[in-house]
Amino acid sequence: MNRADDWEFPRESWVEELVRRSLAEDIGSGDVSTKLAVEPQERAVGRIVARATGVAAGLPLLPILYGQLSTEVQVDLRLADGATVQPNMVVAELEGLTSDLLTGERTALNFLQHLSGIATLTSRYVAAIAGTSCRILDTRKTLPGYRALAKYAVRVGGGHNHRFGLFDRIMFKDNHWTAATGHMNELVAQARRDYPDLAIEIEVDDIAQLEQVLPLQIEWVLLDNFQPAAVAEAVRLRDSVDPGRTTKLEASGNIDLENVRTFAEAGVDAVSIGRLTHSAPALDLSQELDRWENPAKGPIP
Repeated sequence: MNRADDWEFPRESWVEELVRRSLAEDIGSGDVSTKLAVEPQERAVGRIVARATGVAAGLPLLPILYGQLSTEVQVDLRLADGATVQPNMVVAELEGLTSDLLTGERTALNFLQHLSGIATLTSRYVAAIAGTSCRILDTRKTLPGYRALAKYAVRVGGGHNHRFGLFDRIMFKDNHWTAATGHMNELVAQARRDYPDLAIEIEVDDIAQLEQVLPLQIEWVLLDNFQPAAVAEAVRLRDSVDPGRTTKLEASGNIDLENVRTFAEAGVDAVSIGRLTHSAPALDLSQELDRWENPAKGPIP
């Protein structure tokens, strides 16, 4: 699992491609509204402004996005990712051709609002369990193509990343129990032979399944849809069988901001929250053009 303070922004080539495709999706054959309303050489200074309290994430995308639109746009990031924003706080300032600022506005805000929303919601879960030894984890429930950015935003918000995909952890879930041709102990033995460098996690639905899994001494067990009392019982059972806590316990399912601390205080090592990435409300941000200038006509009143 990645550390929560590992905030390095992903700068692989696919990020540039995602931005390019996002711009193309919005612009298509051209921004006809801007062509009608704005003269080609008109310039403006714009500001991206927060309208709500939250945690900023995705700001390094702005120079990438506006750089693809035009060499004319200068981007001044006033904050860094992870900064707490308040209403009316300026997040970034833009200067360039008015047409470029208007054409890139929605795509830029779509990225920032979504990623900042993830970071903001994550930070609220992290705050809710402060003082416990529990971690907040994300899941694979992400918008297709956005996973690395979404998981980055989770880290910015103080959370930790679960597995990135199907390739970096062995995780036997309920449907694997159903579909498996062999017993779980045989699957674990084979997994250790074939993929010795990968951690193993098994999902269990009740205490009876947990009793079967604990002797296997795997790295993680996912307690699926356990109530807090059952989580506490699972922790006691794990500690009696495995005093050194070789096997970590993760709770998931029907956990929200109202009850997450109860799960954490039950002694679970981690809580995974799908809504961090699939249902985080967008953080309210807007772009304002606060100074207009036309070289031929002078300032516009």
